[in-house]
Amino acid sequence: MNLRKLRLFDTANTHSSEDRAEYEKDYARLIQSPAFRRLQGKSQVFGAGTGDYYRTRLTHSLEVSQIAREVARRLSKSLSRTNNEHPGLVLNPEVVECASLAHDMGHPPFGHRGEEVLNRLLNEEHGMSFEGNAQNYRVLMFLEKRAGSGSGLDLTAAVLLAINKYPYCLGEQGAAKGVYATEWEGIRYLRDLWGMPSGCATLEAQLMDLCDDIAYSTHDIEDGIRAGKIQMNRTFLEDDRLIEHVMQEIINDHTNGAVGWDQVDMKAMVKMVLENYLTQWETIYAACDGESSRTRREMKARWVSKFASQVGIIDDPAKGWERVTFVSDGQEDLELLRTMEIVKKLAWVTLIKDFRVQRLQTSSEIIIKRLWGSFKDYETGRLILPPDWIETYEQHKSTWPWERVIADYISGMTDSYAGKVCAELYGSRSGTIYEMD
Repeated sequence: MNLRKLRLFDTANTHSSEDRAEYEKDYARLIQSPAFRRLQGKSQVFGAGTGDYYRTRLTHSLEVSQIAREVARRLSKSLSRTNNEHPGLVLNPEVVECASLAHDMGHPPFGHRGEEVLNRLLNEEHGMSFEGNAQNYRVLMFLEKRAGSGSGLDLTAAVLLAINKYPYCLGEQGAAKGVYATEWEGIRYLRDLWGMPSGCATLEAQLMDLCDDIAYSTHDIEDGIRAGKIQMNRTFLEDDRLIEHVMQEIINDHTNGAVGWDQVDMKAMVKMVLENYLTQWETIYAACDGESSRTRREMKARWVSKFASQVGIIDDPAKGWERVTFVSDGQEDLELLRTMEIVKKLAWVTLIKDFRVQRLQTSSEIIIKRLWGSFKDYETGRLILPPDWIETYEQHKSTWPWERVIADYISGMTDSYAGKVCAELYGSRSGTIYEMD
C-alpha cells in the first residue's frame, strides 16, 4: 500500500478516472471546487473588488503554488532519497502545488479581521473557536461536495498532510492553531500511519508554509506601492516613526523568536533593509526609464528570486527531523529570515494599519456580527438558511452543533456576498426572490 496516495474515505475510487495520476486528481478536485472559486471574492489585503489590480485570496494562492512548485522541483533534484524513505521526508512538486492551492480555502471573508471576529463570537458565546487553518479541513474533508462522496474532496494523504503546517489538535496543550477535534481524528490517523514525529510537519507542508511567507512578503509590498501606501522615497522609508512601528510589530510577534533577533541591533538592521530596498528600487527605476509599473514587477521578481533561491533543507536535531528554511553554506540563514520578517512587517504597518483599511475592516466586523446575530438562534436561523445547509445540519447534528454550522456558512461567503446578505436582512437593500444564491 502506498501510504502517500491513500485516501481516507474513497475506498472504491468512486467516479474517479483511472487515466490520471492520484495527485492530478487532487489538483482537479481542488481547482474545480466552489470553495476555490470563492477565493476570488475574498480579501488578501485590500478588499476584494477594490480595484482591478490588487491581489485576492485566489491570486495569492496561485502565486504561492507557482513559487512552491518551482522550489520543490529544484530541491527534489538535489535530494538523494531511496524508495524506503519516510513518507514525510519526500518532496513532490505536485503535492506541494496542491497544498499551496488549498492552504487558504478555510479563510472567511474580509481577511484576518473576519477570522478574528468569528473566533471572538464563538468563544465568548459558546466556548468554541474559529481558526482559518482548522477551517481548511472542515472545507476539504466535509463541507465540499463531490459526486459519490459525503466526505469532502477526499484528497490523498500526502496532500492533506502537506496542508497541515500546524500538526496539532486545536486547543490541546494550548495550541492556538491546528485542526478541529472532529477532523483531527482523520489527520492523526494518517500521521500515525506514516509514523510522523509529534509536532513535526512534513517537508512538503514546511515548504508550502515558507513559500506562503515569500509570496506574502513580496507581493503585498508590490500592491502597497501600487496603492501609494508605500512611497519609494527617502522621506518615507527613513522616517523614524515608520522604523519604530516596524520594530514594534516584530517585537509583538512571538512567532519569530527563533530567528536570532537577540544577536543583532534590530533598529540598525531595519534601517539597512529599507535602505537596500530603496537603493535597489532607484537603480531599477532608472533602468526602466522611470516607468514605475515595470519597476514594481522587476522588484517583486528579484525579491521572490532572492528568497526562493535560498530555500534548502537542514537537519533539526532538536526534533530529530528535517527542516525547510533559508540555507547558506549548509547552515540556516538567519539574516535572510530576519530580512523577510522586516519586509513582512513593512507591509503590515503600511497596509493593514492604514486608517482606510481599518475603516474597511471595521465595516466588515459589523457585517459579520450582524450575520451571526441573524443566524445564531436555531428557530429563526433555520428559516433563512439555504435548505441544503439545514439538511447537512440534520445529518450531523450529533457531532456538529448549530453554532459550528453557522460559522461554516458565514466563513464560506465572499466579501461581496456577505455584504449582500447583510443588506437584505437589515433592510438597506431590496432583493428579489428570483436571485439564485
